[in-house]
Amino acid sequence: MSIEENVQVVKDFFAALGSGDKQRLLALVAEDIEWIIPGEDWPLAGTRHGHAGLADLLKTASKSIETSTEPREFVAQGDRVMVVGVATGKIKATNKPFKDDWIFAITV
Repeated sequence: MSIEENVQVVKDFFAALGSGDKQRLLALVAEDIEWIIPGEDWPLAGTRHGHAGLADLLKTASKSIETSTEPREFVAQGDRVMVVGVATGKIKATNKPFKDDWIFAITV
């Protein structure tokens, strides 16, 4: 695939994530996906594997946080797309707001 096609796949991924379209999201990712969220002592941290792991992450996230994710910049080279963005929302358990600047490193 071309770099432009790779970026579009990643944009489609974030659109599915933002709309909560779990089926579309799973259709866009490899069955052997590895999703890593660094950190400790919070429900989303850790490494998830495969579609089941991603589905579990989405379920855990929906129970733990209300969030809006905004990808702001896409940088691509070959089959790698780096995405810089921000998530804002609140932690359900505490009702406290948060802002999270993030970077995704995605291999298409």
